[in-house]
Amino acid sequence: MRYGILSGATWGLDTVILAMAVARAPFLGAAEAPLASALAHDLASALILLVYMGVRGRLSHSLAALRTRSGKVVALGALLGGPVGMSGYLVAINNIGPAYTAITSTFYPAVGTFLAFVVLKERLRPHQVVALLVALGAIITIGWSTSTEATHGNAWLGIAGALACVVGWGSEAVVLTWGMRDEAVDNETALHIRQTTSALAYLAVVAPLTGTLDFSRQAALSPATGVIVLAALAGSTSYLFYYKALGTIGASRGMALNISYSAWAVVFAFLLQGSAPSPLQVGGCVVLLVGTVLAATPDPRGLVPRRWAA
Repeated sequence: MRYGILSGATWGLDTVILAMAVARAPFLGAAEAPLASALAHDLASALILLVYMGVRGRLSHSLAALRTRSGKVVALGALLGGPVGMSGYLVAINNIGPAYTAITSTFYPAVGTFLAFVVLKERLRPHQVVALLVALGAIITIGWSTSTEATHGNAWLGIAGALACVVGWGSEAVVLTWGMRDEAVDNETALHIRQTTSALAYLAVVAPLTGTLDFSRQAALSPATGVIVLAALAGSTSYLFYYKALGTIGASRGMALNISYSAWAVVFAFLLQGSAPSPLQVGGCVVLLVGTVLAATPDPRGLVPRRWAA
């Protein structure tokens, strides 16, 4: 369970640092900023993992895994989570705003849990389903309490993007969990394949088609891109924990813990930006963290120390 909690905490850190990066020039106010920052983020993450796997002498493992069916399945999961899920997320932010996007996108565990039930035969007990619904309710509360901006984009396009994000991220977790059942594809190898595939897809397809390649090139040496690299470091750490959680406790429970990032983002926004949360946000964060832990716990009695249980 600790891997899932740590994945949520480090992704919350990634979210806040990335927001700080795109608030700087040349990203600030640029129409290309969302996709260009996603490209920089995933490319930096892929390079970080390339160094990580190289230092550990495991690059040959990734190459060998790519030749297996499970490795190809992981690459498919990368396309679902990266260009489909993340691009949909960014399209939604541009059209309906970050708060409403966050509210919608964090329902991906509901889709993922259903797919895990159908494909992986994973089961959640009734109290886990209730806890997951409570956690999602807390996310809605946090999102609405931070939503002050007016939206000026295409609402239908924004909704379509958010739905693509939900389906992409939810199906990615299930596809990856299935792929990692093969001993040839452990969680670190799967992540290396995932980030490399995603980065190449952005470079070869998404950026050229959307006209963000030139902007990304010009922004590459800016201080803001250096901040994105820091976000990518936090994100790579988060993915390492997340994939470890998917491989050890399954897709449903791993996703339930990962969505705690909404609460951790509030904490890190306070620590790094001085954004003091409202009492409603604090209460929502507490409910969210408790709900995600209970959703990932088949038997809540295991959370009580034995001396207290006695």
